[in-house]
Amino acid sequence: MEPTLSIVISVHNEAAQLQACLEHLTFGDELVVLLDKCTDASGEIARRFTDRIVESAWDVEGDRRNAGIEAATGDWILEVDADERVPDALAREIRATIRSTAFDWHEILVDNYIGDRLVRWGWGASFGKAAYPGLFRRGVKRWGRQRVHPALEWSGCKGPRLSQRLDHFVDRDISDMIRRLDSYSSARARDLRDSGQLGSFANNLRRLFTRFFKCYVRRRGYREGGYGFLIALCAGLYPLLSHLKASLEKDG
Repeated sequence: MEPTLSIVISVHNEAAQLQACLEHLTFGDELVVLLDKCTDASGEIARRFTDRIVESAWDVEGDRRNAGIEAATGDWILEVDADERVPDALAREIRATIRSTAFDWHEILVDNYIGDRLVRWGWGASFGKAAYPGLFRRGVKRWGRQRVHPALEWSGCKGPRLSQRLDHFVDRDISDMIRRLDSYSSARARDLRDSGQLGSFANNLRRLFTRFFKCYVRRRGYREGGYGFLIALCAGLYPLLSHLKASLEKDG
């Protein structure tokens, strides 16, 4: 029998773009939607596509993502977010992969958009993703208990990356990018305070430059002009801002 595929999506007040995402997920055998503290029409939209709805209020991203994995019943699981779209070519490759692969998980390449501009180069260092490990057999992946960028635990063997790309509408504009940096660093600051390991100002200042270099030079962000510079700058500022918020604010 052909392996079954569950698609899991986590949602927090995504009514503006949820339908467009779900319309591209009909190739799965099961669709699981997690509604996290939604106060808009996200639940109404989700129920047009599936009755596999999980509603709760999660404070930790890793807990929310694990809840989605645990709710899925398919042999394979695909994780997507509401601001992502699965093109038909990628959907076909996913189905072909789970039929034939001897491996347990695969990374998926990502095309990131800022507004309507495709920005392919420079992503990484905890600020955007050029690829992500989103396709995996049930039981081999578990998220850590962090609020942002949770760690991953694997019990299977990694396979080759898929060749087709996911479309990720990561930011509407530069202001949206800056708001995301603020949100990420605030969540990371809470994780740092919980762990009691804030790090030093000097080390995080150094990371500003090393992360900028990684994104702008090694990952060729310079090819994207001003957008590549902004991505590298945000990636560099992320750990420094997180450290400062954790050190100087009680709840930032």
